[in-house]
Amino acid sequence: MAEDSQKYVVHVFGKEGCAKCAMLNRRLDALLASPPWQGRFVKKYEDLGTEDGLVAFCLAQCLNPSRVPAMLVTRVGADGRESYIENPNPGAADSVCRRSRLYQYVGLQTDYSAEGKGIITPEMLEAVLRDVDRAAAV
Repeated sequence: MAEDSQKYVVHVFGKEGCAKCAMLNRRLDALLASPPWQGRFVKKYEDLGTEDGLVAFCLAQCLNPSRVPAMLVTRVGADGRESYIENPNPGAADSVCRRSRLYQYVGLQTDYSAEGKGIITPEMLEAVLRDVDRAAAV
């Protein structure tokens, strides 16, 4: 597990009126409120209906606008600045997150194919948080 002093921000990208976005927020809130994630991760909702949300989405440069909701995890440095966490195994097969896993950074975006069915499961969310722990241990 990562050091307790490490802090992370889970950026959730969504839009008003999106039921899948609301579900992702509820699932993530429940997960982040429980050990071992509690106190180490904070969620920041990036509303794509606002200028600030669109700027954050564009700065990420790795999310597909057709695959919202999405989430991307950043590490908060000693200086308070956030940095994206690189995916340690880009393109590797993933039996939990499948095609929802981001290629370049640690995060997810919705897979609307017949296989993904537009669902980000609690197991996918937890797999991403475990990836953050593994990246911190390196």
